[in-house]
Amino acid sequence: MVLWHPRRSVIYNDAPPSSSSSSSSTSAAASAVSSVRSALAQPQSEMTKWRKTFDNYAKEDSTGAKFLDQDSFVNAIAPKEDFSRIDRSQFGILFKVADRTKAGKISWDDFYLFETILKRPDAEYWIAFQYFDVDGNGNISADEFQNVFSQNLGPGSIPFSFDSDWLKLYLGKRDGNHVLGYNEFTQLMKGLQGERLRQAFKYLDTNLDGFILPDQFKRIILELAGHKLSESVIEKLPTLCTLNPGAGVSYSEVIAFHNVVRSMDILERIIREAVAKSKDGRIDREDFLDHCASATRYSLFTPMEASIIFHFAGGGVKKRLALVDFAALLDPKWRPTAATMTTLPQSQQPQKTYLESFLHSVYNFGLGGIAGSFGATMVYPIDLVKTRMQNQRSGVVGQVLYKNSWDCAQKVFRNEGLRGFYRGLGPQLVGVAPEKAIKLTVNDLVRGYASDPETGRISLGWELLAGGTAGGCQVVFTNPLEIVKIRLQMQGEAAKAEGAAPRGAIHIIRQLGLLGLYKGATACLLRDIPFSAIYFPSYWHFKKDLFGEGYNGKKLSFLETLGAAAMAGMPAAYLSTPADVIKTRLQTEARKGETRYTGVLHAGRTILKEEGFRAMFKGGVARVLRSSPQFGFTLVAYEYLHQFLPYPFAEQPPQLETRLTAAPEDITRVRARNAMKILLDCHSDWGRVNVPANFSAPK
Repeated sequence: MVLWHPRRSVIYNDAPPSSSSSSSSTSAAASAVSSVRSALAQPQSEMTKWRKTFDNYAKEDSTGAKFLDQDSFVNAIAPKEDFSRIDRSQFGILFKVADRTKAGKISWDDFYLFETILKRPDAEYWIAFQYFDVDGNGNISADEFQNVFSQNLGPGSIPFSFDSDWLKLYLGKRDGNHVLGYNEFTQLMKGLQGERLRQAFKYLDTNLDGFILPDQFKRIILELAGHKLSESVIEKLPTLCTLNPGAGVSYSEVIAFHNVVRSMDILERIIREAVAKSKDGRIDREDFLDHCASATRYSLFTPMEASIIFHFAGGGVKKRLALVDFAALLDPKWRPTAATMTTLPQSQQPQKTYLESFLHSVYNFGLGGIAGSFGATMVYPIDLVKTRMQNQRSGVVGQVLYKNSWDCAQKVFRNEGLRGFYRGLGPQLVGVAPEKAIKLTVNDLVRGYASDPETGRISLGWELLAGGTAGGCQVVFTNPLEIVKIRLQMQGEAAKAEGAAPRGAIHIIRQLGLLGLYKGATACLLRDIPFSAIYFPSYWHFKKDLFGEGYNGKKLSFLETLGAAAMAGMPAAYLSTPADVIKTRLQTEARKGETRYTGVLHAGRTILKEEGFRAMFKGGVARVLRSSPQFGFTLVAYEYLHQFLPYPFAEQPPQLETRLTAAPEDITRVRARNAMKILLDCHSDWGRVNVPANFSAPK
């Protein structure tokens, strides 16, 4: 690949020369022209971004020219949020590659060239190749490899023999002429850690019995993979010997552990998928191996490797593990918390005080009230149409005012104007705040009590109970609210039919009295309990099972959350329509010639007898059109309010956040970090050792 500098009329060839073939001058020229065009086609926005990064961190010399020294280069190139244990200072390794003039500072042209190199699909290995190719001739000799490798190891490191049979397979005899091209070098680096592991075990196994001491095992792993492991796992490394009590750590166990570390990315995916598909949000060793067999073409992990995984995840305390139990193994930056360190059962763990629970409930109550008011206002015109359709008695001559919901809406607008659609909204907003607040608060309270604190899972029975309890509790506020709202909504219709003057909410409350405000409460319970028992479980399962919330850390968009909330409201609203019709009839003041209902059963029988079964679902469509978007807007507002106004004293449950679940990152920063990992696989302290001054990367 040929790279062109925007401010120099030179072309750098960053592709390794081939020692086995040559090209004609014509084809070389054509290739150069093609590569230059490709470089010139670099999006201007990307070049602008690189320039802005350079300017943000650059310093100025005495002539006013901008440059980056090693510290400022590291700040410019290192990922801002890293999910590994690579020390930021170690990114200085890349400075030696970017500083092509060996002046100890990087110009804008050098920085641009380095950023362009990071755009290569194989940038990680190409940077490592440049680091070892000291003389810059496009090949790595045995002496070059040994010198660079040795100069980056500390004096206390486990020795590595460059006269090994494995290394001779790549480089031939030490005094031979075999040198490594780029592709050969990449394969050597991929297998180098395995050879380092073999030599280290052989070096420490002084009595040749096939075992090393636990501390010696820890020493090997710290040198080869310390940057990939969390402090919790590092502390537990010596406990690997407990898998074979009475002996040390065998070579098989060392290799098995190394294979686990090398396969950490696929391991995380398998664990996440297995946990997501399990019924209780936990898996054991057998579940893990079963999912490995079904999810991969070949079984990637041996039984010994599976035992090691569960040993370092659960420590032998628990047999079935939740996703968070694997966090210490999967996340190098994991830090244990009080919640994750305790081994006490949930019943013996410290519980919240009544004051803490009360304050949290007050917080949820307040947000629920705001969200409920917002949702009610959005759909109130639909609610008015629904109420008038349900109260229309088809068995009474002259009482059929509306043909359907659309006809009702047209007549309301024609006879009462736009304000007619919001008749009774005031009492609705006064009552809907506590109504929705208590429903959302009680549902959250019961779900929180019944949910597994580690997995967040809850059984379907508890989900139904949480929703039903929330629906039952809200009737305390719902019934008085709705009887006043219904009578206000019917006044426009009564004024046209009978010439009655509209009355205010205060008059209706005084007329009904305290007991009258709870007329139809039984029907209200029969409607709200099943509605909420259907709605809340449906909402959570739509989010999780249909839209995949939480899968690999996925967060739903606004439209996905609104869609889940709206879809959950459809079956809940329609199936509870018969109870809503009965409640409406009981709470509406009967006019002359209309049957007066004495109770729920009487109303139900009378409606079926006089109007037929279809009358029980009058206004069902309007109810769906009102309840579905209302609860959609309410739940979306409730969840977004929790995000924008978080509870200040909330104890967040431990979460596993890795590169897999993080937001997309600039690919150049990903490749810079991956280049570091390739070099750190040689030794975890690579870059911390003071390299001699006469050492230089390729020019």
